[in-house]
Amino acid sequence: MADAADWLPSLIVFGPAALALAAGVIGFRRLGTRREARDAVAVRELETAAKARLVGADEAVRDAIQEIRFAEAQFGPETARELGETVERARGWLREAFLLQQRLDDAEPDTAAQRRAWSSRISSLCDSVERALADAEEVLAARRAAERGAADDTPALRERARRLGARRADAASALERLGTRFSAAALAGAQGALARVDHDLATATSALDDAAHRLAEAPGAPIAGLNGRAAHALRRAEGELDRIEHVELDLARAAEDAGLEAADLDAELIAARGERDRASDPEAGAALASAIGDLSPLLVGREHRADDPFAERDRLRAARDRLEAARAGARREQERLDGARGALSGAIAIAESQIRVAGQALERARAFVGADARTRLAEAERQLGIARRESDPVAALDAARRAAARASDAEALAHYAALHR
Repeated sequence: MADAADWLPSLIVFGPAALALAAGVIGFRRLGTRREARDAVAVRELETAAKARLVGADEAVRDAIQEIRFAEAQFGPETARELGETVERARGWLREAFLLQQRLDDAEPDTAAQRRAWSSRISSLCDSVERALADAEEVLAARRAAERGAADDTPALRERARRLGARRADAASALERLGTRFSAAALAGAQGALARVDHDLATATSALDDAAHRLAEAPGAPIAGLNGRAAHALRRAEGELDRIEHVELDLARAAEDAGLEAADLDAELIAARGERDRASDPEAGAALASAIGDLSPLLVGREHRADDPFAERDRLRAARDRLEAARAGARREQERLDGARGALSGAIAIAESQIRVAGQALERARAFVGADARTRLAEAERQLGIARRESDPVAALDAARRAAARASDAEALAHYAALHR
């Protein structure tokens, strides 16, 4: 009895805890069971949806295989080949999806995670199949829609080609008339455009004839591609004809521009001659004189070059550019000379002052000053003489600056000799 009494307090303390632990374990097990049941339901739903998607994708591929024969009959082997390539890619995705479905259906036990992943992959592959086939079907639908109105477009294209042919004849007559006033070089661009018009009109006519022949052999045959080729060639021909029809106006504008360029060149030549006469630098003056001599003849006999306004305008523009470059070079040289001439007097004054200071320093320390300081002072005096005699202001300025630098060196050496005697 005593032993039982000893265990009673422990039972009172730990009994409820044990009961709570047991209840918790049972509750967790039940929670896990319910979660597994929910997961199993979700996986089954995913598998069911994947199976339905797989059936739909398989039906879409089968329909597309039949569509290949229809496309070949309607649009030819090239269109059928393109659709066949799309169907072959879709069949590859479908084979992979069937292999995954076989894994889901076999007797081997799989985890819920594996079955979920495989079902998701099947749905993704079916998406790829359906998108690829839908895109191909959309292209075919667009072509079929274009074909429905293609036969009605042909008469309008032929009428458009006829009108462009008439414009082409008028343009050729205009070029023949302009050829009596302007050179072949001036009309070369327009003649090239006329040749391109002929080529484009021939391309359009050939495409329309092929379309008519195809319809005669097989009513309802696809001709939208041929009509598109004809329309593109006709658009090119229209652009070239616009260019030809504006050539006379372009020639008139070029002649007017050439007259303005000639007037501007004449004025600039007058100004350049004045700059040449005032040039202080012989080389700059010679370069400017050479440009004036080469370009002045361009203003003579311009009436004999009126048969090519484009070339005359471009020639005068190039002449103005060359003259402006020569004048700019002469101006830069003149500015350099003027700057040197303005700074020369100040540089000579600085050199004279520095030579005077250096001479005084050497005189004070003459007993200690060596040949280096005396040589630099002599060189400074020589450079100062050059600066005073030099006619080129740039060379004179350089000499004056060298004189100041040599005198400064002589002064420094004199001070150094006096400090270290």
